[in-house]
Amino acid sequence: MKKTYKQTSKSLKILYLLGLLLAISSALPSYIQSSFLEGFVSVSLVGLFFVMANVVGLFSILIFPYWIRKMNNYSVSIIVLLIVFLSLIGLGSATSVASLFIFFIISSASLSLVWINMDLFVESFSRNQSTGKTRTLYFTFLNLGWIISPMITGFLINTNGYNLVYFAAAFMILPFLWILIKNKKLLAKKPDYKKLNLIKTLTSLWKNHNLRGIFVLAFLLQVFYSSAVIFIPLYLHQTIGFDWSTLGLMFSIMLVPFVLLELPAGILADKYWGEKEILTIGFFILILSLVLFYITKSTSPIIWALLLFLSRVGASLVEAMRETYFFKIVDVENLNIINLFRTTGPLGYLFGSALGAIVAWVLPIQYLFLITSMVLLASFYYIHMLKDTR
Repeated sequence: MKKTYKQTSKSLKILYLLGLLLAISSALPSYIQSSFLEGFVSVSLVGLFFVMANVVGLFSILIFPYWIRKMNNYSVSIIVLLIVFLSLIGLGSATSVASLFIFFIISSASLSLVWINMDLFVESFSRNQSTGKTRTLYFTFLNLGWIISPMITGFLINTNGYNLVYFAAAFMILPFLWILIKNKKLLAKKPDYKKLNLIKTLTSLWKNHNLRGIFVLAFLLQVFYSSAVIFIPLYLHQTIGFDWSTLGLMFSIMLVPFVLLELPAGILADKYWGEKEILTIGFFILILSLVLFYITKSTSPIIWALLLFLSRVGASLVEAMRETYFFKIVDVENLNIINLFRTTGPLGYLFGSALGAIVAWVLPIQYLFLITSMVLLASFYYIHMLKDTR
């Protein structure tokens, strides 16, 4: 038993480090993608790039369980990571709209799959009684990567433009692969995944009001993230006029709540409070911050940094409870349920990017923030339907 605990503890520490490296790689180009694409296409077409990327990503996620069962999570993760590496190199080298489009879609879709691989790794070493602590500690390491990256991105852009950012993101995949290969014995186990087809999985999810509720809440969080990652940086850079050095610092400050709040929130959910109360507070702050994004006309980086910080206070609380709640009611063997849950990422981005493209076509982009806040009001109904795990 003691040996098993030590192995589990060591495995989780390795996964936390892997999460940090993958987060840095993901975050480096994340906030500059819309501005990078705008160098090739119009603002409205930027939204369509994200729409297509998330359609392909959604389809890829739906067929992903077949390959994980056929091979195993470890082997599939190696293959997908190599695809991510090559697609990032391709993005950094792209000189035409066609090549940019292809590599952007491959990169976005494959990165979504790697995060599912990581979910399965972490869940296979998690215990239900400490799920909140395990998942939020894992996310704390991810968020450290997201905090570090924007300032590096700003420096790289000022040094050699957008291309260098994608090459740096590709480089970060290499130590990830090395650590993964070096620790194959610890990570390459294959759980006895339950076999359920998509229709049965959807039926199971729909009949379970807790799963249905957390699924919709996860989707709504991703709708917020679509605005936050695609359109808010574009608005602050193109309309408000902040340069990337300033934005890099602002985005790093903005992400601090994820490191400060997620782990305490997870521990509170494990031992003291229910997830519903924290979800309610988080969504209220998210909605308020979006309204403030819409009405604020200031060009002060301090004001905008504070507003961005406020929004991530809300997002960090929702994200922590999304992970804690879902992985308390679902085990690693439920591959199809976990896989379907991660479709909330591309589904939310698909909805949010399509909404953004429509708004950008007919209205100033800041109206998207107000419209998104209205969409997020639905969260309170779905929070109400959840049953606390305590």
